Amino acid sequence: MRINFVLNGEPRRVECDPDRRVVDLLREELGLTGVKEACGAGECGACTVLVDGQARLSCLMLAAQLEGRELTTIEGLAAAGQTLDPLPASFVETGAVQCGFCTPGMVLSARALLERAPAPSRREIRQGLSGNLCRCTGYQKIIDAVELAAARGRGDEPWPR
Repeated sequence: MRINFVLNGEPRRVECDPDRRVVDLLREELGLTGVKEACGAGECGACTVLVDGQARLSCLMLAAQLEGRELTTIEGLAAAGQTLDPLPASFVETGAVQCGFCTPGMVLSARALLERAPAPSRREIRQGLSGNLCRCTGYQKIIDAVELAAARGRGDEPWPR
């Protein structure tokens, strides 16, 4: 089956089995290893991508579901040679990254949340990230990172120099 979609801002045409999982297509065929697979059952959020701006679990999506859609992976947040996107930069600044395995999924879930709610409360941040598991950082620093990115996006906090 031929699938046409937009991947990280670039039109793509991919030939693959329609029942191929999106996580496998991204990692194995397209070389985008920022998306992770941990549970393979939609329970951990490590495989989160954005589909038409909505956080989706790529381990539960079939490649055929990408037809005509816009897909964003963690790699799509910054073009080659650009500085780090403000959202993952806030994760680094607040110490919200340890092993980094959950980080791409957390960042993309946070991006979807901030698109819906540019000024989320800490409770809303917790709810927005509730489908993402982290085994080592602890959630407070992750929530701090999203809160900082939201404040900077609104102009309430200065950007680092």
